[in-house]
Amino acid sequence: MQFAFVKCHGSGNDFPLIDARAIALGDADWAGVARALADRDGPVGGDGLLLLTLGDDRHDFGMRMFNSDGSEAETCLNGLRCVARLGFELLGVDRARVKLKASSADVSREPPVAPGVVTVRTRGTASLSTAAVGLGIDAAEVVGAAIPGLPSERAFTAVAMPNPHLIAFVDRVDEAELVALGEWCEAGPVLIPGRANVSFVEVRGGDLFVRTFERGVGLTDSCGSAMAASVFAAGMTGRVPFGSDVTVFNKGGLVRGRASSPAEGALVSISGNATFVYDATVDVDAAASRAQPPLIHARRGDEVAAWSAAVEALGATLD
Repeated sequence: MQFAFVKCHGSGNDFPLIDARAIALGDADWAGVARALADRDGPVGGDGLLLLTLGDDRHDFGMRMFNSDGSEAETCLNGLRCVARLGFELLGVDRARVKLKASSADVSREPPVAPGVVTVRTRGTASLSTAAVGLGIDAAEVVGAAIPGLPSERAFTAVAMPNPHLIAFVDRVDEAELVALGEWCEAGPVLIPGRANVSFVEVRGGDLFVRTFERGVGLTDSCGSAMAASVFAAGMTGRVPFGSDVTVFNKGGLVRGRASSPAEGALVSISGNATFVYDATVDVDAAASRAQPPLIHARRGDEVAAWSAAVEALGATLD
């Protein structure tokens, strides 16, 4: 099978993005395509595969996201910005309602977060329900508390965006500890059989620095839904006032976030880059999860340079 795609990234979270509105493939085939194209040792590479899909009577278009292991995520906010941009360009609109796997999100064009950086805002709803997170415990929610059965004594806040997140605020991120806990969750234990994204978050003044072990991916430079969940968790634990603008840094760059309290709808908005790197076509053997080297038709050098300049200006903030 041959696919046209755009290589893109949101805050360093990179993906091949396919306009799949007219492509009829089953889930098993899409999983094979994802494993082929998102393989870091393969010819394209990425944190997953993004699909722009058809909308319905309530949505302008849809998004599907397959992790690099072929599993499908409920959402991916860094990826959603990229899908939204493609949808905007193909439909000639500046805002839209997007159908996700198990929810909806509102997206809109925003002023650039840095010169020359195409910027999109996503807006969705957070949930504290442990059932929505997939935790097999009696408590209805977990906010700033240890989770029984988790091999960590840290205090976590469990948030569904709607994909599951466990957020711990730390003085300093210990990556080895984060990876060990992420891998434990990745094994699908009885406590959380659907697995979870695990994040350690540093509060830096009024800003946040987030490091995430992403479900189905591993330790990643950026996870948009984790950054959104972290903003909401910071509000729930009193670290950042609800309704305030928060800059959220990660290894890949930054986004700007804002969350409202549960009494005000638990809405979380994230504004960040949707950078297109190049346009290409690629041949994929979905059954074997193998891809040939892509044929690159156009490179978006100006966009890449603009984002690189923005990240360079941040300097040590990303560490």
